[in-house]
Amino acid sequence: MRSASVLATRADTPPASSMELRREEIPQGPIITGFAGHGFRVGERVYARGLLIDPGGVIAWDAPEGIEQLEPAMIAPLLDLDPIPEFLLLGTGVRLLQPPRSLVRVIEARGLGVEVMDSRAAARAWGVLRQEERQVVGALMPL
Repeated sequence: MRSASVLATRADTPPASSMELRREEIPQGPIITGFAGHGFRVGERVYARGLLIDPGGVIAWDAPEGIEQLEPAMIAPLLDLDPIPEFLLLGTGVRLLQPPRSLVRVIEARGLGVEVMDSRAAARAWGVLRQEERQVVGALMPL
């Protein structure tokens, strides 16, 4: 009797030739795939001086020498997006440094949260958040 139920189950399974293949959907947008010197690798390109990244693309960024010099105008392409992203990943370089409170207030006043971390952590977080299809932006200073 047991073998009859196994045969019935196999008979209900479609033959391999009619198996439906489904393509895994990968979130759109650039992914940081590694580090090169003091910069970031996105695809075949290296962004040595920093980068501004959003779900629609990435641009080279001539980041300021220090986080204390960062002004809202320097990251305007990220702040002016519509719809407004959930938050800004701010990579502060080799180590975590707090940005000026005045900068954070300006960003938050536009409706964005600010998550500050060292740039390596920000690059890794970017990949995880994009896999979750989160609408975030990033400004990563060089390493």
